[in-house]
Amino acid sequence: MKMSKFWRFKTVKNKIDEENESTENVLFLNGVIAEESWYSDDVTPKMFRDELNQYDGDITVWINSPGGDCFAASEIYTALKEHNGKITVKINGIAASAASVIAMAGDMVEMSPTSMIMIHNPSINPLPVCICSSMRGGFICDSTLLVCSIHGSQIE
Repeated sequence: MKMSKFWRFKTVKNKIDEENESTENVLFLNGVIAEESWYSDDVTPKMFRDELNQYDGDITVWINSPGGDCFAASEIYTALKEHNGKITVKINGIAASAASVIAMAGDMVEMSPTSMIMIHNPSINPLPVCICSSMRGGFICDSTLLVCSIHGSQIE
């Protein structure tokens, strides 16, 4: 069964006036991020990067996604940050969970007045290590602190 892509690139021509037009590179992210697979033989990080590298200059990213695979979102975020050109993100519906990670790759993020962005604490299950504090005999794990401390120790 062939996996379906969750992104679509397009070059759009915008008419400025009677004699002039401009082109705009657009990336559409609609629906679940990597709902089926991200590491299969059909839909891969390399495939996304290869398509992205076909577009020089600025890119406008339209997002309407409930989220999805956080590893796919991380790779898309990194690819967009490494792209030569300005990245403008436009959220026209929802950018939730993993999609909110991708939205943070924008040099500028614009949101429709009726759109939503949802950022939540990372889920760490089933990680064997957790920073915990006791509270009335129980334990509360702060997954945000754990994730931040991991990333902080890797950034110089």
